[in-house]
Amino acid sequence: MVEIKEVVTKGDIKKFVNYPHKLYKDNPHFVPFLNIDEKNKFNQKKNESYDDCDTKCFLAYKDGKVVGRIAGIIQRLYNEKTGEKRVRFSRFDCINDEEVSNALFKAVEDWAKGMGMEIIHGPMGYNDLDREGLLIEGFDHMSTFEEQYNYPYYADLIEKYGFQKEVDWVEYRIFAPKETNERIDRVARVVERRYQVKLYKPKSVKEFIKRYKDDFFEVLDEAYSNLYGVVPFSDKMKDSLISQFGLILNKDFLVGVVDKNDKLIAFGLAFPSLSESVNKSKGKLLPFGIFRILSQIKSPKSIDLGLIAIRPEYQNKGINTLILSYLIEGMIEHNIEYAETNLMLEYNNRIQSQWEVFDHIQHKRRRSYYKNIK
Repeated sequence: MVEIKEVVTKGDIKKFVNYPHKLYKDNPHFVPFLNIDEKNKFNQKKNESYDDCDTKCFLAYKDGKVVGRIAGIIQRLYNEKTGEKRVRFSRFDCINDEEVSNALFKAVEDWAKGMGMEIIHGPMGYNDLDREGLLIEGFDHMSTFEEQYNYPYYADLIEKYGFQKEVDWVEYRIFAPKETNERIDRVARVVERRYQVKLYKPKSVKEFIKRYKDDFFEVLDEAYSNLYGVVPFSDKMKDSLISQFGLILNKDFLVGVVDKNDKLIAFGLAFPSLSESVNKSKGKLLPFGIFRILSQIKSPKSIDLGLIAIRPEYQNKGINTLILSYLIEGMIEHNIEYAETNLMLEYNNRIQSQWEVFDHIQHKRRRSYYKNIK
């Protein structure tokens, strides 16, 4: 018999955060959250998203042991933007047991109905920079630190509960060229002259943040606001993201594009891949996790392409070639073997086509599901 318990105490939170470590023990492709970050996600005093979200977490027990978990998130800003009444399911993990998964989804569904919700969808997090999408292709590749890994049977469990596909994202691996791409460099120079823009190469990450912090989030909101699942960032969220990602950014993988008035119109950034170090450390910083992470930041084998954002009025004008030319230089200089892209909506052919000039593979696919519960 399956028993569902709401996560209430600190001990419950610890079980909730630690459960995936047990489920994916010794799995070479699984990359966990950092434990401290994940505990803070479910601490109302430390997660700024609680200002705009309602959250409820559940654990599933069978024979006295934890066999599954799930979180329900009502993202009020997203519902206000879309005019819908949706609840997101997140952090869904369980054994391959339909009784367990059904009980977990029912717990979220019952809570959501009580809150007046009409649709459940996911996996989705608190915002677009939280982990999202169920892996349905690419199980033999290590996950990036920014995204979640899951077993192949998850899709079957989700679909048996009545969920249907809502949208897919695809991911690419871009292999580093041996030298700069002449075609990209040539187009980049033409774009600079035609639109009177230029690259802004920061001397340090701190300099970029000090100079363009507000413009950075303005560009991000303008570029991504109409995409699936995206919500605007509050001031608290902005400060939190800067403190998190500012520690692992490298200036050689951070670049802006400015107009003739020195206004930021686009940016691109990539992170040293932390997947191997976090996998080996099981999400723990101590005693050795922090040293593994710092070593991988200093000498990365690969990078994760975090974001490329362009103001709408400058899109489809080749601005991305300026950003790519700079990132390629950084990859060559640091002897990077390959880059992992972030999630791209399957129908966004314009974005996907920019990788055609590189040696690449499309190796992963993720899915968001939905189910009417009205």
